[in-house]
Amino acid sequence: MTYKHLFFDLDHTLWDFESNAKQTLQELHLALNLTAQGVDSFDAFYERYIYHNTRLWERYRKGFIKRDDLRWKRMWNTLLDFKIGDEKLARSMDSFFLDRLPTRTLLFPHAITMLEYLRGKDYALHLITNGFETIQHSKLKHSGLTGFFEEVITSEGSNSLKPHKQIFEYALRKTGATQKESIMLGDDIEADIVGAKNAGIDQVYINHKHIPPPVQPTYTVYSLKELENIF
Repeated sequence: MTYKHLFFDLDHTLWDFESNAKQTLQELHLALNLTAQGVDSFDAFYERYIYHNTRLWERYRKGFIKRDDLRWKRMWNTLLDFKIGDEKLARSMDSFFLDRLPTRTLLFPHAITMLEYLRGKDYALHLITNGFETIQHSKLKHSGLTGFFEEVITSEGSNSLKPHKQIFEYALRKTGATQKESIMLGDDIEADIVGAKNAGIDQVYINHKHIPPPVQPTYTVYSLKELENIF
C-alpha cells in the first residue's frame, strides 16, 4: 500500500501525556499546598486524578458532558475522594494545570527523529487530536513539533471527536487526501484504531504499553522507531 498522508494522534502517541501530566500535578500539589487541605499523599492524589480524568474523557467523547465540565470536574471529583468539597479550589487547580501542562516537553523516544525521517520521505504529516485547540497548539510549540505538521485537526475545529467518523471525514476534506492514501497512527484502540477503521482508513497501533489489542489493526508497532519498518 502506498500512503501519502500520515495522520498522527498527539497525546500518548508522540507527546508523553502521562509523564508531563504527572510532573504538572506534582507542581500543582506543592504550589497550592494541597497537603494542608487534606491531600497529604501525592501518589493517592495522582491515582484518583487519573481515574476521574479517564472516566470523564470517556463521557466527553460520547457527548455526555461539555468541555468545561470535563476540565474542572476531574479536579472536583478528585477532591471529593479526599472529602474536600471546595469548588473554588477545584477551579484554581484546573487553571493551574491547564496553564502549565502545555509547556511540558517530554516526548516518546524517537519522536523527533521519526518525524524527520517521514518528512524526508515526502509524506504529508498531519494531526488528528481530541485535545483542546489552544492547548494542543501550545504543546506542539513548546515541544518542538509545530513545524512537522501541515494540518492540525482538533475536535473543536472539526466539531467532532474521535472515534466518530465525522472527524476523519473532516480531516480528509481539510487535507485533500483520499482514504486509500491515508493512514492513522495512534495509541488509543477505540479513538484511533476503531475510529479510523470505521472511516475506511488504515491504521498503525502505536502500542507503547504492549497491550494486546481487541481488534486487529492494519499494523502494530511497539515503539516509534519501528515505523521505519512500515514507511
